[in-house]
Amino acid sequence: MNDVATLIRDGKMDQAEAALNQQRADTADWHYHRGLLLEAQGRIEEAMDVYETAVARDPNHQAAVFRLAYNHDLYGDEDRAIKLYESLARQTPAHVNALMNLAVIYEDHGRFEEAFACVDRILREYPNHPRARMFAKDIESSMTMLYDETQERTRAKRNAIMDTPVSDFELSVRSRNCLKKMNINTLGDLLRVSEAELLAYKNFGETSLNEIKAMLKQKGLRLGQLKDEALPASAAARTAVPRRNLPEGSPEILGKFLSDMEFSGRARKCFQRLNLVTVGDLVNKTEAELLAAKNFGQTSLNEVKQKLAELGLSLRKTD
Repeated sequence: MNDVATLIRDGKMDQAEAALNQQRADTADWHYHRGLLLEAQGRIEEAMDVYETAVARDPNHQAAVFRLAYNHDLYGDEDRAIKLYESLARQTPAHVNALMNLAVIYEDHGRFEEAFACVDRILREYPNHPRARMFAKDIESSMTMLYDETQERTRAKRNAIMDTPVSDFELSVRSRNCLKKMNINTLGDLLRVSEAELLAYKNFGETSLNEIKAMLKQKGLRLGQLKDEALPASAAARTAVPRRNLPEGSPEILGKFLSDMEFSGRARKCFQRLNLVTVGDLVNKTEAELLAAKNFGQTSLNEVKQKLAELGLSLRKTD
């Protein structure tokens, strides 16, 4: 049968057909080569019918399964193509072309983790496979872009809420005037002050305080919320690194949200897994603790160290 495949590749269709007719026509391999001949002649539908026959006779005939999957993929039946490619992906050794094509379909459908798993399977068996290595980088970039877009939407939504003018809320004239004199113009400004700070202002009494608290409660918010979110991280960082010579204004730096900084998608995902929200949370971690996190490698560690160095900070040292 190898002679038949060679004749087809050389474009010698008549000779290939003559050679094929000399073989037994009741095997999966015969139907596979018949499919190759029909496909080379442009008779795609007939070829696919013959490949189906080959697969029916021998479901483990990898070459027939792949050609059938490839043509379904090429002519629009992705569901059938995926099932066939997945059947090849489960076999050992790795069927490289099936895994690559399956990864492309997965990526097109936004199933990035599954796409990366296909390429990773190839690289485990063939570490220097050039197409797989290149495609792995493309998938990682797609994953990073998707993650960054989600982060950006979340950040934009949060900023929109924080930037809402206080004047948009139904408050008494006294409360509005007091907030204006205190230079509290947005909802974000209001969430950064405590009850005590408001009450300390001249003419600001319990009635105005209760009015504002009730308004915030309706929105699931409270006075001093943003300040309280940042303080634990700052305190943790000061406790963890008592000997560190922190830069001036360090509480503001340590309370800075990691989501507002430019980190790679992989680093951001690790921050989520470790529940790291602020710079203070991050500097309280050691290199070993970060490297122990899933998918957090030396590249991500170097990125984190560089970003912290720009702020005059570093990760916690082990005793």
